[in-house]
Amino acid sequence: MSRTECALWVGLLLIFSLTGCQRAAPTIVPPARDDPSPTSADSFAGSIGGDERTVAGIKLCWCPAGRFLMGSPPDEPERRPGEDQVEVTLSKGFWMGKYEATQGQWKRVMGKLPGELTAELPEGDDFPVGNVNFTEAEEFCRKLTVLGRQGGELPKEWEFRLPTEAQWEYACRAGKTTATAFGDMLSSKQANFKGKPYNGAEAGPSLKRAAPVGSYPANPWGLCDMHGNIFEWCRDWYHAKLPGGVDPDLYSARSTAALNRTGDASRVRRGGCWADEGWPCRSAFRLRFEPERRYDHIGFRVVAVQP
Repeated sequence: MSRTECALWVGLLLIFSLTGCQRAAPTIVPPARDDPSPTSADSFAGSIGGDERTVAGIKLCWCPAGRFLMGSPPDEPERRPGEDQVEVTLSKGFWMGKYEATQGQWKRVMGKLPGELTAELPEGDDFPVGNVNFTEAEEFCRKLTVLGRQGGELPKEWEFRLPTEAQWEYACRAGKTTATAFGDMLSSKQANFKGKPYNGAEAGPSLKRAAPVGSYPANPWGLCDMHGNIFEWCRDWYHAKLPGGVDPDLYSARSTAALNRTGDASRVRRGGCWADEGWPCRSAFRLRFEPERRYDHIGFRVVAVQP
């Protein structure tokens, strides 16, 4: 081998040796995430009444913390026993469903509808779900909480529930002290009820059945159908007197609940429905209903709260 060929081989061996000693740059692979990045509890709260967000497919409106007089004054037309006013402080804001829970939402979360449809409660994904008893409505809230957390939209410090009676009336009033969120009268152009409008208001259409949610004007906080359309479950046991104070919650107060003639107790329902005249659609009107029963004009809406 010539001197030139030897030099060429030595050079090639040296290059190979040096290249083989170099270490490849590491490839950085981020760890896989099983769940989406969750929303923080601090960023989840709203700022002003009527702020909106969507969680697990449910449109929500913000109800800020505040104080209000729950119940009706003595001179409110058509007031009923059990509406004597009490002062209530809600120390935490909460999100309330912009609409009553719908048949479409129920089928997505729960599957089969809880009860039969009727001529007054026709089929349709945008119609409210009815014929639902208290336990079934609570189960919907529990499953919705799981879906919201799995999707990273609902912080672990928050959960879906049925509203307390105080939360329901506070949201219905939306800062108003009048008999309804629309003033001291109520027309069937403003809410879905049949028969006589409230306190001399203008008469409107009388559907005599449920309407798709959101068919009527929203209240000042963006909530629809708080007056009329379908009665809504609240989580409280029904008591003869309204609960006052700070964050009243009578969910577990079965022992002090007002008893029915049959000796059993009832949960609260609110809001009036398509089968009523205008006066039961007032913000302060309240009725009892046994939790195991169901009816086509009784449904619910959810709240997202910090327990």
